[in-house]
Parts: sequence; C-alpha cells; structure tokens
Amino acid sequence: MAGTEDFLDHIEKGYTTKGDYINMGAAILNGEAVKNAFVKIPLKTLNRHGLIAGATGTGKTKTLQVLAENLSEKGIPVLLMDLKGDLSGLAQPSPGHAKIDERHEKIGFPFKASSFPVEILSLSEQEGVKLRATVSEFGPVLLSRILDLSETQSGIVAVVFKYCDDQKMPLLDLKDFKKVLQFATGAGKAEFTKEYGRISTSSTGTILRKIIELEQQGAELFFGEKSFDVNDLTRIDEKGRGYINILRLTDIQDRPKLFSTFMLSLLAEIYDTFPEQGDSDRPELILFIDEAHLIFKEASKALLDQIESIVKLIRSKGIGLYFVTQNPTDVPNDVLSQLGLKVQHALRAFTARDRKAIKLTAENYPESEFYDTKEVLTSLGIGEALISALDEKGRPTPLAATLLRAPMSRMDVLTDKELKEVIDRSALVKKYNDIIDRESAYEILNEKIENAEKLAEKEKNKPAARKTSSRASTRQNPIIKVLTSATFIRGVLGVLKKVMR
Repeated sequence: MAGTEDFLDHIEKGYTTKGDYINMGAAILNGEAVKNAFVKIPLKTLNRHGLIAGATGTGKTKTLQVLAENLSEKGIPVLLMDLKGDLSGLAQPSPGHAKIDERHEKIGFPFKASSFPVEILSLSEQEGVKLRATVSEFGPVLLSRILDLSETQSGIVAVVFKYCDDQKMPLLDLKDFKKVLQFATGAGKAEFTKEYGRISTSSTGTILRKIIELEQQGAELFFGEKSFDVNDLTRIDEKGRGYINILRLTDIQDRPKLFSTFMLSLLAEIYDTFPEQGDSDRPELILFIDEAHLIFKEASKALLDQIESIVKLIRSKGIGLYFVTQNPTDVPNDVLSQLGLKVQHALRAFTARDRKAIKLTAENYPESEFYDTKEVLTSLGIGEALISALDEKGRPTPLAATLLRAPMSRMDVLTDKELKEVIDRSALVKKYNDIIDRESAYEILNEKIENAEKLAEKEKNKPAARKTSSRASTRQNPIIKVLTSATFIRGVLGVLKKVMR
C-alpha cells in the first residue's frame, strides 16, 4: 500500500540516527505494526529527561523495564524508584513466551532473553543497601525548604549551622539538630544571644514540630552515617554493563514527605558532585521516578521551585530524569516543559474530567497527518504507546504510535531466595550497612550542659565568705560619720582660712 510505504519512509527519516540508540519497537499504522518501522531514541538526547504516562495496567512498568535494561546493555547506569515492588525481575532473564516471539516478529527483530547487574537499595528497614545522608550535607537552605520554614525560621536554622561550624560540632542526624535548637533557647541561651542575637522560643518550637513530623515518616533512618556516595550509582560490571540500582520503596507510599526529602537531597548531591559534561554522546546516569506524583503531591512551593531548578540544571551534568505517572497533569507544567522524551500509554475516558485531561494531553504532542491523537490515546492496547522524542539535533521526532518490544528480563518479581542472593553478593551492603554513631552535637552538648550543672552545683555548695567589720563599723560609728561629713569639713576649712588671714 502506498500509505504504508509513505508512513514507513516518514518514520525512517524522522528516527534516523548517526550515533547509538535504543530501539523501542515498531510504529503502528491503522492499528497494525509496520515491520521495520523502528522507533529509535538517540542516546545523545536521553539526558533531556522524559515522561512515561498512562492508565493503570497499560504497560508503563514494562516500558520502564525496557528502557532500563537497554541503557544497562549500552553501559549506562540506572536508578529506579520501585514503589510497587515489581522491578526486581531485572536480575533474572525472561523465560520467554510464544506471544513475545509473535510480538517481535511483527516488530521486525528477534527476541533475546537476558539478565542484568542489579543492586538493591533501601531507605527503610527493608533489606538492601542503606541510603543515608547527614544533616550537615543538607545544609541550612535545603533543610529549610524541606521543612517549609518561614524566612525567620530559616534564619534560625542558618544560625544553628553556623554555631555548629564555629564550635566544631558535627550535625549528623536529627537528634543532633533538635539538641542544638533546645540548647539555643535553654542552657545556651546567653551564649547564643551574645554571639548571634536572641532566638525566639516560638520559632524554635515550630521548627521542632516540623522535624518531629518528618521523623514520624521514618526520616531518622535516612539521616545519619555512613553517607551514601552518589558515585556508587555509576558502577559498571565486568561485562561493561551499567548497574541497575533498584530503590525499594514499597513501604513508604504513605510517607510522601520522606520520599520528596530523599529525592531532593539525592538530586542536589548529584548536581553538586558530578562534573559538567556539556554536549556528550551519552548520559552518565538515568533516574526513573515511579509514581512521580508522590514527589509533587505534598511539596511546598519552595520545594517545587527547588525541584524545577534542579531539573533544568542537572541535564548539563549528563543526568536524565524520567517521571512515571498515570497522567501528565500529575507533573507541574514547568517540569513538563523540560521533558524531551514522552511515552504515552492509553488513557481512559470515564468522566468529563478524564476527557478534558485527554484533550490537554493530546495538545502536548506534535501534530501528525497519520493520527488523530485524541482518538489514538484511548484506543492503544497494552504494550502500545504514543512516542515523541528528540533527534540528535534536539528537534522533535514524528509522533509514532508504537508496538513496544518486550523486556529481555523477567516480567515478575524475584523470589525471597533470589532476592537474598542478590543482596548477599553486594559489595555496597558491606560498605554502607554498618551503623556509625560517632560523637556529634548531641553528645557534645549533653557533656557541656552536664559540666555546667556540676560547676553551678559546686559554686552553690561553697562556704560563704566572712564579711569584714571595718566598713560596717564605719556605718555604725556616729563620731566618724560626723568627722567625715561634708558640713564638718567645710567648717574646719573656714576656721583655717580665718587663722591664716
């Protein structure tokens, strides 16, 4: 058919790349995949960020899995936020299936089963490499934004950090920070007032309450030592494949504050640590944030501004951020406008609000002579998606409804035994899982307060010094009082003056 030939030519021209790429599958026309009409994403533009969206059950997680394993195969490390607990299967090869072979026959290239190097990470008490950071590493500005503090309260946080720097007191965990706040308006009030000005007890009370709120979401497990070195996310195995770091978050879905705190600290640390890369041919690290709406759901405006700034700036470090969520409207517009790759699975129109969301989503994609975008959005099958990417010159590629390739790894979770084997052979578990609780602000201030109390008690118990009687007798002796009075002295001087005349 002439239409099919025109379409194939359209796709081939739009997705031709000079450098390396990831093959996502074959473009669809009139509901059927066009063999060899490959939709290819250049590695060069993968640091321009992206979005994977679609209704529940349409294949978002499998798309994430396809991207992660192909990046790993190209030697690019990956960090996956696994909130549903269904990504560990990347460590085992796919068992294969007749339907997978049939799908790949339609696409135009054979299926290959493979496993990938996986590292299991944890923010909570779940098994895996423990991710931690110290309060000092956050710094006063980032910590204030996470706690959503006012300008006055942020100033107090800055003073606390300055005091600890001046006194050489490490701020490692939240109990350190709380102790210094209590000291500033308690035993150390005079010291703080003299050096830094008066600190309001009402302001410190508000800060303490917000820290307790963060602690209730499990933040005490995150703040502390040993701090995780973000360079450990960029490891390559002996076969030249990038490690896929899977952060298990199945037990913090109801703790969005902790999740957004971790994400912001991680992005800030990566931005501060990684060197400027410029316009390179491949990214250094790709991060996939599943259930991305949890980051933005309860974030304050200050926190959103910080996230938006990092998204805009981190690209130059060779870092790509990919948000996975049900609807593109879950992501703020300022972030959405920064995303180069969009993989849109089917949306369902059950309500008027759904239809409005579909209309808005369709407007985010380039116009196409081959598709009615709104209609395609509701008719895509499982494992199919609309794709719009950037070519090697940064221009949008043609819109392509795509029959996606199948994951090479297992599309199911690891068994408990398999998961334990992955964790047991991890070099990072041995590096980070020993808890370190060295002397820090909490212990130093406790000792300081204890010594001050002992000194005060010692002074209190000293015998009272006996008062001399000379001054007392001077007050009591009326003769001395008269002789030393001003009136008597003036009289004597008057008599002497007459005698001398």
